[in-house]
Amino acid sequence: MKPASLRPFLPRPALKRRHIQCRPYAIQAPGTPALQVFDTATKHLHRERAASDVETSRKVDYLRDEVASRLCERLLDIKRHFPTVLDLGANACNIARTLATADPPNPSDPPLHTRLSALTSADWSPTLLQRDSELPYNSLLTSHTRTVIPNPDTQPLPFAPGSFDAVLSSLSLHWINDLPSLLSQVATVLKPDCPFIAAIFGGDSLFELRTSLQLADLDRRGGVSTHVSPLADVRDVGGLLQRAGFKLLTVDVDDIVVEYPDTFALMADLQAMGEGNAALVREKKGLSRDVLLANEGIYRELHGDGATGAIPATFRIIYMIGWTGGEEQPEPLERGSGMVSIKDVLEAKGEGGGSGKN
Repeated sequence: MKPASLRPFLPRPALKRRHIQCRPYAIQAPGTPALQVFDTATKHLHRERAASDVETSRKVDYLRDEVASRLCERLLDIKRHFPTVLDLGANACNIARTLATADPPNPSDPPLHTRLSALTSADWSPTLLQRDSELPYNSLLTSHTRTVIPNPDTQPLPFAPGSFDAVLSSLSLHWINDLPSLLSQVATVLKPDCPFIAAIFGGDSLFELRTSLQLADLDRRGGVSTHVSPLADVRDVGGLLQRAGFKLLTVDVDDIVVEYPDTFALMADLQAMGEGNAALVREKKGLSRDVLLANEGIYRELHGDGATGAIPATFRIIYMIGWTGGEEQPEPLERGSGMVSIKDVLEAKGEGGGSGKN
């Protein structure tokens, strides 16, 4: 006797049904993904809005002007003429104004701008870039071109390889998400044996404001939020330059301390500079009144000057210099090829130095 079959009793759709299990997965695109730290669109709005108020924007240029002056000093230490120079992230052309108006170190020397033939100021904020285009200093420069470029986080630099004899950048690259990629592009647009000189805000900038805001948050809200954007650390800059292919690296740090009457004046100036917080993880609604008042008291208690009533704000500036390779560029000797031991030199110096006091 044959076993009974269940097939005649099953509904027809069940005979045709198939169970298909889908397993979705992602494939990483080639290359190293860029870490997104800053909101590029928000930062663009910050800079455009700040530059639209021309008079206020010019009043808060004291920090950019000072850093541009110190950056130009480093350029002038290089004893050569630069036919073509790029100012990348020019802001309001602070470097161009410094070169045109600053006095040379020696009164008998020619004006600073004669050390270069053509200057290209490039920025991705058109309002900020063109803010001072009508001022008299522009006529003092031999050749000065303002060029609006796309944000380097969205598109590559629109310059041909080997276009410039020097690339400068003052207080703008700290807002770039993919800084390693941008530094590699800078090395590409430079000619062989040419310098890249830049200044950015360092990681310890505004440490007074960071600490006081954190304490104010804890006191009023019971937690901590990101109110000051993260910045690069000086220990990382050398590695970034070396990774981009630069040689003969120099990295140094300079602290500029500015005094303000209160924290409200400090934050108002930061906003007028276009340097407000643009971190992706920030709170979109901003600071509450309670936190602002608590921050004022904590900041003044921890860092304020009781004699003058002013509060200090420290801006840490990281200066970096890197050179592209060239055939005639000096190269370090191979490891182990030295003929004199540094240990013997130091020991001899210690023995002959004496211990007397002047």
